[in-house]
Amino acid sequence: MESKPMKILIIEDDINDCNNFISCIKNREDIELVAITDSDVEGLRYVKTKKPEGIVLDLELNNSKNGNTDSLEFLSDMKKLKLNYEPIVIVTTHVNSKRTYDILHRSGVDLILYKDQPKYSCDLVLNRFIALRKPIVNETATIEDEIKSAEEQIEFCINHELDKIGVTTKLKGRRYLHDAILYLIQNEKSNISVIQYLTSIYKRSGNTISNGMQNAINYAWRVSPIEDLTTYYTARVNYETGVPTPMEFVYYYARKIKNMI
Repeated sequence: MESKPMKILIIEDDINDCNNFISCIKNREDIELVAITDSDVEGLRYVKTKKPEGIVLDLELNNSKNGNTDSLEFLSDMKKLKLNYEPIVIVTTHVNSKRTYDILHRSGVDLILYKDQPKYSCDLVLNRFIALRKPIVNETATIEDEIKSAEEQIEFCINHELDKIGVTTKLKGRRYLHDAILYLIQNEKSNISVIQYLTSIYKRSGNTISNGMQNAINYAWRVSPIEDLTTYYTARVNYETGVPTPMEFVYYYARKIKNMI
């Protein structure tokens, strides 16, 4: 059973059908009526503001006070809203035409229910929505997955950038450089310095970590083609030493990768 009732918008001009839907929904815990209207124009406004999961769309709106007499335009107009999700649309109609049904399906309708069939009822329509409803992913799991995915993207970028300038995985200082860049990207406003963070993680002195990072940088500047270095590391380098310091290096890549992602 879903944790939250399914939000439904009803666009229907038959007052008896409207009352039947209202009565049915009152007796259900799996459906929530967010709005009901006889106008396809007003229905579009409700789609934008209420964000229903499902829409009951009467094909013939002959009694609509401020909308169109048929709701075909509603489907194309809804696409123009550029919603970040796709509501389930069930069309209800007295029309029994294969050509019309083909047009509706091409327009994105999920299901068409013929009102004059013997088994038609408001509960039938609502049951179809529940059957078509996609399972709701656990919200906490989704957030955790997004965080994990974002971190994996950052780590890929860091490793790719280090590879491009020759800071290879065999160098002890590469792990320090990687973690320092990652820390700066994820903890922009932290009061803990990069070196403090790394010493707490690796249980080594600040000098050991700084020397390891500098040695890895020196190695890359010694063995990598100058064309690669000047192409991929565009920050200024101290003309006396010819290589960046660890802090210059990690801050440069933290800014660079933040602009990339």
